[in-house]
Amino acid sequence: MSETSTSLHGVTVRRVQALRGPNLYAYKPVLKVVMDIGPLEERPSNSFPGFVERLMGWLPGLHEHECSVGRPGGFHQRLLRGTYLPHIVEHVTLALQNLVGFDVGYGRARGAGEPGVYNVVIAYEEEEPARAAFDMALRLVLAGMFDEPFDFAAEIERLHEVADDYRLGPSTRALANAARRRKIPVRRITPTGSLLQLGQGIHQKRILASQTSDTTAIAVDICQEKPLTNRMLRTVGVPVPEGETVRSADEAWRVAQDLGLPVVLKPEGGNQGKGVLVNLRSEREVRDAFEVSSQYDSRVLVERHIEGLDYRLLVVGGKMVAAARRDPALVVGDGHHTVAMLVDIVNQDPRRRPGHSGTLSRIKLDDAAKVVLAQQGMTTESVPEPGQVVRLRQNCNLSTGGTATDVTDDVHPENARLAELAAQILDLDVAGIDMLCRDISRPIEEQAGAIVEVNAAPGLRMHLEPAVGTPRDVGAAIIDMLYPPGAPSRIPLVAVTGTNGKTTVTRLVAHMFETARRVVGFTCTDGTYIAGKRIIQGDCSGPRSAQAVLLHPKVEAAVLEVARGGILREGLGFDWCSVGVVTNLSPDHLGQGGVNTLEELARVKQVVVESVAESGAAVLNADDPHVAEMAAASRGRVVYFGRSADGPVMASHLADGGAGVFVEDGAVVTARGSHRQRLVDLERVPLTAGGTIRFQLENVLAASAAAWAAGINPAMIARALNTFRSDPLMTPGRFNMMSVGGRQIIVDYGHNTAAMRALAEALPRDGSRKTLMVVGLPGDRRDEDLLTTFQAALPMADEYVVHDLKNLRGRAKDEVPRMFMSCVTDGRPCHLVEDQSAGVTRAFHRTQPGDRIIVIADEVDEALDLVNALACEHDEELCSTPVWSGGAVASAP
Repeated sequence: MSETSTSLHGVTVRRVQALRGPNLYAYKPVLKVVMDIGPLEERPSNSFPGFVERLMGWLPGLHEHECSVGRPGGFHQRLLRGTYLPHIVEHVTLALQNLVGFDVGYGRARGAGEPGVYNVVIAYEEEEPARAAFDMALRLVLAGMFDEPFDFAAEIERLHEVADDYRLGPSTRALANAARRRKIPVRRITPTGSLLQLGQGIHQKRILASQTSDTTAIAVDICQEKPLTNRMLRTVGVPVPEGETVRSADEAWRVAQDLGLPVVLKPEGGNQGKGVLVNLRSEREVRDAFEVSSQYDSRVLVERHIEGLDYRLLVVGGKMVAAARRDPALVVGDGHHTVAMLVDIVNQDPRRRPGHSGTLSRIKLDDAAKVVLAQQGMTTESVPEPGQVVRLRQNCNLSTGGTATDVTDDVHPENARLAELAAQILDLDVAGIDMLCRDISRPIEEQAGAIVEVNAAPGLRMHLEPAVGTPRDVGAAIIDMLYPPGAPSRIPLVAVTGTNGKTTVTRLVAHMFETARRVVGFTCTDGTYIAGKRIIQGDCSGPRSAQAVLLHPKVEAAVLEVARGGILREGLGFDWCSVGVVTNLSPDHLGQGGVNTLEELARVKQVVVESVAESGAAVLNADDPHVAEMAAASRGRVVYFGRSADGPVMASHLADGGAGVFVEDGAVVTARGSHRQRLVDLERVPLTAGGTIRFQLENVLAASAAAWAAGINPAMIARALNTFRSDPLMTPGRFNMMSVGGRQIIVDYGHNTAAMRALAEALPRDGSRKTLMVVGLPGDRRDEDLLTTFQAALPMADEYVVHDLKNLRGRAKDEVPRMFMSCVTDGRPCHLVEDQSAGVTRAFHRTQPGDRIIVIADEVDEALDLVNALACEHDEELCSTPVWSGGAVASAP
């Protein structure tokens, strides 16, 4: 997220925020821009003379935008009738992204509930180019409105450069698109490179352009050592040119004489055709070529020149899948322009971009080009005759400006076999085999042809978008090699959201997977855990923590707590889930992030339900109306959970043949339609104290439904319920009940009204026991929500110790605790202390054996460490077996 206060013509961009995963607005990545258009709130587009004409002159493609009219030209009509700046900037940002090669079309502009302030949502493929496009769009539209100069050509070229820096290259993009078509997860590891992760957890693969995680380092090293490559190929009968490595121009000329002219010079460790010069027929040409080749590698390979055309055969998984003839960079004279001018003209082709970012690469007039021109008796300032073909490279690589013609269907089977053998002997899963011969439809042995190079990370552009011939979907071939049809690419992914119970449900579902002998990664407000070990401490309920779990190569199942804040800040950390759980919904965090009502909060939480796969399940609380109605948003099936099968939602769902989990005759029961299966008796579920703790019972039902929907064996679910406890090891800070120094200490994380009421209901009834509560609440809640939470806490204790949290969240020091103290009007003691640590210590010393202390913990680890220290101080036996172990998770039995 970026904040800005830049103002232009009274327009202020308050915030530009990237929602990188499924989000409140779309299933795709979008920019959310908050704009204050100030004085332009009263100025529609038709109030600026000449504006529409200027804008359409710069961007004629806007004629194709349909807008709400629903047909091409609709947006143009809206401009003529009068529309406003945010709507216009939305369309122009999309059009600019289209111009530089990004296929995006979704956008919306809506009022933000404040006069002149708008939320503008714009789809993107790459974040930084989209930000640059928005910046350009705003300046362009304002320049058009106020009839100010705007150098569109220079600005769009700069945007092209940004796009080239960040877009995936053609090879990587083809692989990513092929993976997405098969619904294989794709994640870019670096913002500007070509390193991608495909798949999740234990099923992940990596690609770097056409190089895969199955490509061995040994194979790459062999390919980079061209003499070794040729020796290995020659050993198995693959024809290769004779050659020798040299380190000086004198050596190069000597070897050229021994081999016989013409010869080829190339860097021994080169790639992409850099420094390769062919058909050298004189001592001067050989010496000049050595100077060029040695710029890339001090070791230069001199080889016998092979007459013929240049072909590239692509071998994937041992099979030739595509072939192309490559032609060198050239220009054709017109009798007027110099060679340098002709190159400039050719490079104006929009398909030609610097490097590998376009369909074709721009031609460079470098030292290698000048050597080739000299062979033809020309310089860059020569003016070729009309129709005269001027070669600018001897090698035919696309990266040096060459072009390609598809010849896949013309390759002789023997030539395909030799290419496949070359890849096999070098142990390459993806290989580009360079073959020189006069006619690819005849065996190369018949025409003195040869394989001249094997490439370990071949470019795919020539096959994907040949200048002539049939494009070949070679990206799909590579993806099919990495993930054969039917092979898994995803791990089971359970996403858990709601207001209360998220962490306990997350931990319980993870425990169920562990009981079923899966390596589990899970995230929650306590941290990120892999195989029972906490690897990151802190609140990890956001998208980046989710991505860390899915990146881990050992993880076989993921259970991810999904908080409201992460959805609003960045969207989800995954594309879709196997199971999406919504525990319940109650007022919390209202007034933050534009969420002011329970209905708006429900819409945020519903993003998880919308992300459920068609083959997955939404697990919803049948007893919560706001949650139950989210079933309409699920693409997958719906599994309801509830305290009874008799509730109207559950009963109707079961009557329609749906699935549900509920309590019946003292047991947790699963049901599909009229068929019921007794899962486990509640007396065997310690978390619920035999079913008497209602909020824990709801957590058990939610987790059981999620695990059942995820396909875990019911016997394993039952065993997990029997072995899961509400203690600091398994659920730190979630209704942990301990005995220290004769006192009952309860540590709970509840910070909202519903959680406080649930805690009050769950407390063991003992009227003779004195109870003291230590409490601090977050300051980012509305005053009315804090006061309601305070009121819910009042019946639980005889005495209170209140404190601020470490993060005041915008409040003045002691503002929140004093608000609580103002609610205690009946004379009960209420002590203000500095922080949570001081509060727990004060509470312990103000109680006696037999009393109860309730700690509403903000820093759970700190609170449990304090209890542990008190146990060591007052009970040596407890100290030898700590009440908690700082982040370890009890393993499955």
